[in-house]
Amino acid sequence: MDQLPRTQSPTDITVPESRVRTIVVVRWGLLLWGVALLVVLLVPELRSEGRQWWVWVPVAGLVGGALGHVYLARGRGNAEMA
Repeated sequence: MDQLPRTQSPTDITVPESRVRTIVVVRWGLLLWGVALLVVLLVPELRSEGRQWWVWVPVAGLVGGALGHVYLARGRGNAEMA
C-alpha cells in the first residue's frame, strides 16, 4: 500500500519576519482613507441617488484607523510582549 505524503503541521511552518512596523501600515491606511473621503466629498455624483452613506465609509475607516494608531502608539500592539 502506498503511503500518502506527509503534510506539514502548524509547528513546521515558519512565518517570514516582517520588516514593516504595523504603525506605518496604519498611517498609510489613514492617508488612503483621507484621500477616499476627499474624493467622495469633491465628486457630488458619488453622493447622489441613494449613495449618501458613501461619505460614512471613509469616516469609519478614519475613526477605526485612529483608534488603531492610538493603540499602537501607546505600545499595546507589540506582538513580542504577547
